[in-house]
Amino acid sequence: MKEQVQMSVKEAERLSTMRQIDKKVLTMKKAAEELGVSLRQAKRIRKRYLAAGEEGLISRKRGQASNRKIPDDMKQKAMTLLRTKYEGFGPTLASEQLAERDSLRVSNETLRQWMITEGMLRPKKRKEQKIYQRRTRRSRFGELLQGDGSPHAWFEDRGEKCVFLQFVDDATGHTTVGKFVPTETCNGYLEILQEHLQKYGRPLALYVDKHSIFRVNREEQKKGTGITHLGKVLRDLEIELICAHSPQAKGRVERRNGVLQDRLVKEMRLRGINTIEGANQFLPEFFVGFNKRFGKEAKNAENAHRPIRNQDNLAKIFHRKDKRKLSKDLTFQHHGTMYLVETKTPNRLKHATVEVIWKQGEPIEVEYNGLTLKYKKWSETTYEKPKIYDSKEIEMSNWADKKSAKPARTHPWRS
Repeated sequence: MKEQVQMSVKEAERLSTMRQIDKKVLTMKKAAEELGVSLRQAKRIRKRYLAAGEEGLISRKRGQASNRKIPDDMKQKAMTLLRTKYEGFGPTLASEQLAERDSLRVSNETLRQWMITEGMLRPKKRKEQKIYQRRTRRSRFGELLQGDGSPHAWFEDRGEKCVFLQFVDDATGHTTVGKFVPTETCNGYLEILQEHLQKYGRPLALYVDKHSIFRVNREEQKKGTGITHLGKVLRDLEIELICAHSPQAKGRVERRNGVLQDRLVKEMRLRGINTIEGANQFLPEFFVGFNKRFGKEAKNAENAHRPIRNQDNLAKIFHRKDKRKLSKDLTFQHHGTMYLVETKTPNRLKHATVEVIWKQGEPIEVEYNGLTLKYKKWSETTYEKPKIYDSKEIEMSNWADKKSAKPARTHPWRS
């Protein structure tokens, strides 16, 4: 007994039209119009119907393999690579890497279906999310930079956890500078800011979160200190500082972090990069292709960056400045160390207020009314100040990993 083949909706419509022609309800010209085909094609359909009946209207390709079907050996090779070399890769990134590194061109949707069938990928239902209105991009390159730090296991289990700091231009979506650092600190942001200034000049504004690096907390406001060190640097360079109220407000850099946590992590795995130093050397090469793929053209071709001015002494602007009052013997303390000012007129400087310009790891400078004073180190204290952690730094610290000392057998609670 011959197996009956089911008709598609399109084929059923053709059968209905052919029966109306049999009943002289429709002419061939009207039937062609109803079927949406030419008169010549309508005559071909009619001829197959008269020769084979209803079966003549069924597609002859039904049940046969597609001419564009990917060969089984190619599929097997791709799936083997996905289980070994590209383990954990998503379909889009895997499709790119297979084409670039292994000369296997498979669409990301085909890979996705294969991965679902093999149990390598579980399809997820998109959760209902709160809707945020889109904000129009700035029109010029350099009008607004978005900055953020992303703590993550960037080297997976091959190296230490660290933080990736980056600036993303709002108009083009390009990552202008980026750097891996052990923790998210002011010095890290100052380093990438200095790199951006040397490459492009001074941007108009910087858009960041409410981290204490950028804005002071309430206790400091009560004491009268209204600006952080990074805030002073931006003020001196005439760069506007904007603090976002929520992560969604600076979504461009937040989404970029998510993409990098997928693509950059896997790219470094393929290249065997396991250290912060090696990763920082690789970043310029990586972002050439990355910005080309994910960047956009600015609406206005004009560059909004301003050049560094003659009065902008970056070395002094980026150094921290503290006020100290000299004692009657012209000594002062700074970070637990006592210094003695050397001068031929000690009475003029007695109880004077001087400015200490310093940067971690470098000798300090002492200025009074714009003049540099000579000094010598008098003594060093032996105590160490306790480390102060904020909410982001505490995640990167290893204090929780340290095992507590085991009490001795003679300890009172053992008896």
